Amino acid sequence: MSKSILKLTLLGLFAAAVASAPLPARAQTNAATPPEKKQRTTMPFHGKLKAIDATAKTITIGERTFQVTSDSKIFKNDKPATLADAAVGEEAGGSYKKTEDGKLDVLTVHFGAKAEGSVAAKPKKKKEAAPN
Repeated sequence: MSKSILKLTLLGLFAAAVASAPLPARAQTNAATPPEKKQRTTMPFHGKLKAIDATAKTITIGERTFQVTSDSKIFKNDKPATLADAAVGEEAGGSYKKTEDGKLDVLTVHFGAKAEGSVAAKPKKKKEAAPN
């Protein structure tokens, strides 16, 4: 009988040791904090041109003012263009990055309506009504 008690005691100690082993492993993964998201370096923009300042090389769309730099790629009707080719009131869209000092630097900008062959200009197909 004492051998049975000894076996049960050893088995209990072994079980306790195994049960407590995963706790440090769980602490390392720390499921409570979500993984860090990669910060997006470029952001899209689109809308109607509210203002164009050729001297300061800026365009305003809505309430945001974007800085056009020497690295900015400018297009009008899918052809290379300059800032002088833009007109207030026309559609514009593209991408920008926010600089450390808070400026919004234009990477690419497209002035004018979307081309006929572009994906965004294609009309969406209407869903057919399900038969009753």
